[in-house]
Amino acid sequence: MGAMATHVITGAGSGIGAAVARRLHARGDDLVLHARDAGRAKELAAGFPGARTLVGDLADPDRLSWAFSHQSLPERVDGLLHVAGVVDLGTVGELTPKAWHHQLNVNLVAPAELTRHFLPQLRVSQGHVVFVNSGAGLNAHAEWGAYAASKHGLKALADSLRHEEHVHGVRVTSVYPGRTASPMQAKVHQQEGKEYDPSRWIDPESVATAILTALDLPRDAEINDLTVRPGR
Repeated sequence: MGAMATHVITGAGSGIGAAVARRLHARGDDLVLHARDAGRAKELAAGFPGARTLVGDLADPDRLSWAFSHQSLPERVDGLLHVAGVVDLGTVGELTPKAWHHQLNVNLVAPAELTRHFLPQLRVSQGHVVFVNSGAGLNAHAEWGAYAASKHGLKALADSLRHEEHVHGVRVTSVYPGRTASPMQAKVHQQEGKEYDPSRWIDPESVATAILTALDLPRDAEINDLTVRPGR
C-alpha cells in the first residue's frame, strides 16, 4: 500500500487492534477507528491524534446501517481490519441463544455488514480486507462451541468474499492467532478458572507484524490464510 492509506479498524481499543492501530498511526496512515459508543470514540480519538472515529454497536448489526447513515464515512478506504471480537465459553448443554447470538453478531454478522458498507470504496482503491480470526476458526474444542462457530463462519465469509472480489482487485486475508496476551485472554482464563500468565502467550505486537506483512505485500501476491502460533 502506498503512503497515506486509510484504514477502518474495529477493536482498536486493546490487544491486537490497538497494536495494529499504533503501527499504522506511527507511519502516517489515516485511521478511522470504530467504537461501540460516543464515550469509547472519545477515548480512541484522544489516543490516536488525527484519527477519525465511527460509532456503532457490533452486537446489534441490524442497526449499523442506520448508525452510519448519521455519520460522515470515509470516501477512501484502503484497508478494512476486523479485529474486534467477543468470547463467552460454555458447553453446548448450557449456552443460551443469547450467548450464541451475541458471539455470532459481534464476530460474524457485524463484520459481514461492515464489509458490505465499505466494499464500494475498497473496490475503487483495490483495497484489503483483513479478518482477525482465531485458532478456533480452524479447530473447535470443548466449551468453545459458540465462539468457534462464529469464527468458522468468519473463515467462510472471508473465503467467499475473496472469490467474489478478486475480479475487483480486493485482497482478503484471514489471520488465525493462537492465544494472545490481551484483555480477552485474561477473561478466557478467568472463565476457565486458570491463572493468567501473559508471558506464555503471543505478544499482540507479533500478530500486528503479521497483519502488516499481509497489508504491505506487493500487489502480485496475496496472503490468504496466516496462522500465528505461540513460539514459546
